Amino acid sequence: MKDQAWCVEKVVSGGQTGVDRAGLDAALELGIPCGGWCPKGRRAVDGVIPDKYPLTETSAENYNRRTEWNVRDSDATLILNEGAFEGGTAVTQVYAEKHKRPCLVVALDQKHDHAPVRKWLADNRIKVLNVAGPREEKRPGIHQRAWDFLRILFSGCPEGQ
Repeated sequence: MKDQAWCVEKVVSGGQTGVDRAGLDAALELGIPCGGWCPKGRRAVDGVIPDKYPLTETSAENYNRRTEWNVRDSDATLILNEGAFEGGTAVTQVYAEKHKRPCLVVALDQKHDHAPVRKWLADNRIKVLNVAGPREEKRPGIHQRAWDFLRILFSGCPEGQ
């Protein structure tokens, strides 16, 4: 049996369009438990976050609280980005530093390899992974590109691990 020390046991995100939902969608597809914090009212830029995502509402309607709590309550954060670092994506990295959590940035618009990410997961013994990055409206098509990346990254993890 191949070494699976890099496999995560849970994926969390804030449920926003784009990378957040790609993380949850990949986890749901592959049978990896998922969850996380979302704003009060399950608020997202496209309306209400669908119920298929098992998220817990914070008491605040703003995005910063759920961003910080997802960083705080995970072992590490994986940011999948394209282009300039801005908005909530940049804030996520600040919260990772504040809470002393490992944070890795993968530029989806550049050549990337899954092996270094799996090594980072294993080296840091990450079991609960926060997946973050730009929303779909800021980076059209990023949901699909992030989902494709994560499905390959998580492939080989035992279902329901």
